[in-house]
Amino acid sequence: MSGPYFLTFDFGTESVRGGIFDAEGNLLLTEAKSYRTYFPNPGWAEQDPDEWWESFKYVANKLVSTFKGDKKEIRAITVDTTSCTVIAMDENFNHLRRAIIWMDVRSFRQAERIASVKSDALKYNGYANVSAEWMPCKALWIKENEPEVYNRAKYICEFQDWVNYKLTGRYAGSINNVTIRWYYNSEGSGWPLEFYREIGLEEVVDKFPADILKLGEKVGNLEDSLAEEIGLSKDVEVFQGGADAYIGMIGLNVVKPGRLAFITGSSHLLLGLTDRDFHKKGIFGTFPDAVIPGLYVVEGGQISTGSIMKWYKDNFINCSIETEAKKKGLSIYDYMSSIAKDLPPGSEGLILLDYWQGNRTPLTDPQARGVIWGLSLKHTPFHIYRAIMEGVAYGTEHIRRYFRDAGFEASEVYACGGATQSDLWMQIHSDVLGLPIYITEEANAPLLGDAILAAFGAGQYKSIEEAASSMVRIKKKIEPDLKNTDRYSYFVDKYIDTYPALKDMMHDMIRNL
Repeated sequence: MSGPYFLTFDFGTESVRGGIFDAEGNLLLTEAKSYRTYFPNPGWAEQDPDEWWESFKYVANKLVSTFKGDKKEIRAITVDTTSCTVIAMDENFNHLRRAIIWMDVRSFRQAERIASVKSDALKYNGYANVSAEWMPCKALWIKENEPEVYNRAKYICEFQDWVNYKLTGRYAGSINNVTIRWYYNSEGSGWPLEFYREIGLEEVVDKFPADILKLGEKVGNLEDSLAEEIGLSKDVEVFQGGADAYIGMIGLNVVKPGRLAFITGSSHLLLGLTDRDFHKKGIFGTFPDAVIPGLYVVEGGQISTGSIMKWYKDNFINCSIETEAKKKGLSIYDYMSSIAKDLPPGSEGLILLDYWQGNRTPLTDPQARGVIWGLSLKHTPFHIYRAIMEGVAYGTEHIRRYFRDAGFEASEVYACGGATQSDLWMQIHSDVLGLPIYITEEANAPLLGDAILAAFGAGQYKSIEEAASSMVRIKKKIEPDLKNTDRYSYFVDKYIDTYPALKDMMHDMIRNL
């Protein structure tokens, strides 16, 4: 085993996972540590940056101290983070409140007002609804609801920028984050200053990072004191990463048109590359240079997917099911799947909307909420379990239909994340989409994507594309059952019809809470 080696960190919704990779993309060592999410009100979600940092230091120390290779050969670090997760800091880079994380949709009223302005910046939203998850909405919420925090804030930035500052002492932004969530336009004038003025945030740009770096560009060297604390050389370089799912594209080798990255976890994201700039209602993007210079990214996403599965398991699985799972030596998920796989497509008449925290695309409605209908006395917990899997897959297909209508087609899907651990769920997705799904050897594509960027940044490869081609390998391919695809088409239509039938009642309920 010889170097160089690359140390990477994937700051996800529930934990930070670190890894050490070699230059061929082999994961040599991994470690994880969780942190808490706070839900002060419905639709709100916050995390404490101090808990992020303690978890990071635990993981970093554990990895370096247990690594059997030559620690001097650990050459570079790259991290990815959730996005858009917003932090307000004072002049000393101390955070002034808990971070408002990506899934927080408290700023839906600000999003509505922002959507009403006449600005070309809104092309990234398809000139339609604005997502309450994005930076301007959250920054405006802070300004209007916590003015003392906003006024004290010398810096307002993303999780990504905060971590890189802690690592290097340099305050810099990622071209990825600022393009996909802040309305930055690398093909235009950069920051859309008139847009920020119109929405009442003219001064916020001065709080943003002045330096915007490309993916794989050097942020700086590891801070001396931090390097000493975790046992690394002060010569270790830190290279720019970005939003976890977008870095996952790289870790899936979705670095050219024709492929679709399917990032699963607490949420789902569908991402593809195109050489054509287009904008359409119900689609995010296309975002220039956000991953590969000269190409555009098209995005669609679901806010609540794996998080619904966890919610269901934690709150509604009874003791008898837990006992049976233990008897068979299976996890709750695997045991439920072993029963649910024998149920017919459509779960015998159940339709579930996966809008537990609103809808990202194609509806972009933070006031939408989860629904399940078609229940009868025949239905069991296993029916509902399968209906969750299917409802999430229907939402994925809803997004793909919007892509197709805009002229964006992909013939292959490359998947990573938690849902890929379930053969049943992956088969359901393949059947609903009618497309083959490829699973890579390294399940944590963002972590591998970080290694690819670190290897590229350190000069091991000439381009991101070359590094990805060398470091990503396919483990298996899932083929769709086209008979099920035809059957599922009916249920997808019913899924799509449900939201407009209930939209007004959902909104009325939210506004009267």
